[in-house]
Amino acid sequence: MKAFQINRFIFIAFMFMLFAIEQTPCFAQSFYFGADLSYVNEMEDCGAIYKVNNSPVDPYQVFSDSNANLIRLRLWHTPRWYDNLNQGNRYSDFQDVRQSILRAKSAGMDVLLDFHLSDTWADPSHQVAPSAWTSVLGDLPVLQDSLYNYIYSTLEKLANEDLLPELVQIGNETNREILLSQEVNDAGWTLDWNRNGPLFNTAIKAVRDIETTFQSEIKIAIHIAGPADVYWYIDQFVDHGVTDFDIIGISYYWQWHEQTFDEVGSVISTLKQDFPGKEVMIFETAYPWTSTNADAANNILSVAYPGLAPHSPAHQQEWIIGLTQAVIDNGGKGVIYWEPAWVSTGCRTLYGLGSHWDNATFFNSNEELISNGGIRWMTHPYDFILATKEPEDYRNQIEIFQAGEELIIKKNNGSNLNASLTIQYFSLEGKMIHHHSFFPSWEKNTIRILLPEILPGSYMVTLISEDHSTISKMIFKQ
Repeated sequence: MKAFQINRFIFIAFMFMLFAIEQTPCFAQSFYFGADLSYVNEMEDCGAIYKVNNSPVDPYQVFSDSNANLIRLRLWHTPRWYDNLNQGNRYSDFQDVRQSILRAKSAGMDVLLDFHLSDTWADPSHQVAPSAWTSVLGDLPVLQDSLYNYIYSTLEKLANEDLLPELVQIGNETNREILLSQEVNDAGWTLDWNRNGPLFNTAIKAVRDIETTFQSEIKIAIHIAGPADVYWYIDQFVDHGVTDFDIIGISYYWQWHEQTFDEVGSVISTLKQDFPGKEVMIFETAYPWTSTNADAANNILSVAYPGLAPHSPAHQQEWIIGLTQAVIDNGGKGVIYWEPAWVSTGCRTLYGLGSHWDNATFFNSNEELISNGGIRWMTHPYDFILATKEPEDYRNQIEIFQAGEELIIKKNNGSNLNASLTIQYFSLEGKMIHHHSFFPSWEKNTIRILLPEILPGSYMVTLISEDHSTISKMIFKQ
């Protein structure tokens, strides 16, 4: 078939799709069922053989088959402390993460890349900068340059292999200032926004520049530990000019945070209301399936949620299902379980022999999948209707048209379309090549938006409301 015939076929198909979209309001409930599998490569090198019904399996495929659609992976800058552990292999560095992203995408799942911005664990008590940047920590412009180049070059290398993550988080559990010296970190909690704000905005810019260079959408997340603390921190980020992010990620462990599912749900609902346009997700959570310790490494999790004692596979499953339904009911975007494959092996951590999480995995001490445990959480028939108001039909309320290099959105006087809006631009091949989310500022019931810097040609433009109603229009960019 000749090229012009193919293009004509694509154009007709796209026009047919446009007609269908304009005749019927679209609604789709999307939700991330995720797992952090950062330990899998290491555990396999340490001798772990993951099994289902006593047959060896690829754990990535196990999660994909169990309805997981997102894999979270941590990235450390230079984790040289691994050199003196076990076989001396390094993990969660670029090469290890590259391998993990390849495995996740090969199994059909999206990836959330977690930049710890450290050589080791980053959390509310530990935000120490990579040792490679120690000499420039007191020179903010130079530090910003190092940060930008690190994030940009990391994503660029992944993009060149078609391994770009769909989501990126800037820092891990950043309940304090990031990129601190060891001395400042150890001196106690600190949060200087004259330094912290520019660093976050620099990191975000690096991701946005990658989006532009490779014409790929990446959702950016800020990650805070503890539902009770997250509102204050996000409010601080926004007040200090860090606003260009898409997702608010939360760590929630009952053992430390002691907030019920209803209370977590209320936090999510409030965040969505007060920070329009931001999605909210649980980035880390876990619950034990046993009180037994499989090795010499002390188990970290031990406390039972009210009504779910003693620990058992059934209670683990009930706990994560209950939390997920609460997230759904309050408009949350997803839940990620940490770390369901960190099984017990003969390898050491910095703190002990074996795994400190073997009682909270989805596999038993023989690396066999616990079929009646937490793994079933992702296939549970959740009630999304409870959480989601039916989308309004805006076809008679909103009009979209092109005027030269501007996109015009007009509403009638009766429309109540005042929530966050997203505009997406699709090529005729169906690939999204640009997106923009904003809170509408109507002037005489009209919004004027300059068309993005995209190549000349025909595009499908879709306007999406906060309740997922959509309106589409074909435009031509000169």
